[in-house]
Amino acid sequence: MLSLLVVRANRIVATEAIIEELWGDRTPRTALTTIQTYIYQLRRMIERERLTGDREEMLVTQPPGYVLHLGPGQLDLRQFQELRQHGRVAFAQHRFDQASAQLRAALLLWTQDPLANVKCGPHLEAHVLDLQEQHRNTVQLAIEAEMELGLHRELVPELRAMTALYPSDEWFHRQLMRALDRSGRRGDALHVYRMLHGTLSDELGINPSAETQQLHVELLG
Repeated sequence: MLSLLVVRANRIVATEAIIEELWGDRTPRTALTTIQTYIYQLRRMIERERLTGDREEMLVTQPPGYVLHLGPGQLDLRQFQELRQHGRVAFAQHRFDQASAQLRAALLLWTQDPLANVKCGPHLEAHVLDLQEQHRNTVQLAIEAEMELGLHRELVPELRAMTALYPSDEWFHRQLMRALDRSGRRGDALHVYRMLHGTLSDELGINPSAETQQLHVELLG
């Protein structure tokens, strides 16, 4: 319940959404009473941990549900999204060094998969998937910025890790091929293509995209 309130901080979380998250289609008759008990316990925790001067002010009952009020700097998710947005703006303006700095600062806030220690219901599961995509896209943009800065050799270890994590993701494989080629390792770059081709063929029954095949041709040339 706390996780649901946190990921929707400063917005009303309807009681109906809380019930669906906690119990799905097996709602007990005591659901409303149980939620009120949880809210009481959370308010006591807020007071005990001295998170705010007024526990009622931080966790507010507001029909049709509840609002958890969080200020600047209290939620790492918000810091991640702000840094990510600053990095995207800098990248669009071709300020690649600043883009890299902002995006890497955002990524440093990640220590593991989001809500890894929480049993997620439908609302939190959807939020976790969204956050994972945001993280993946942030990594991609940081790599793009650093490729523009000529950091090809430095990126090879990270790109190898990402291709291992996402074995069918052609974007990471293309960047690894480019980074290896620009580091004077064309043979290794061609080997990456062969590995990707085998993975896509064996597991999905498809060939690499036209863009990936064109890069392969360029490496052969």
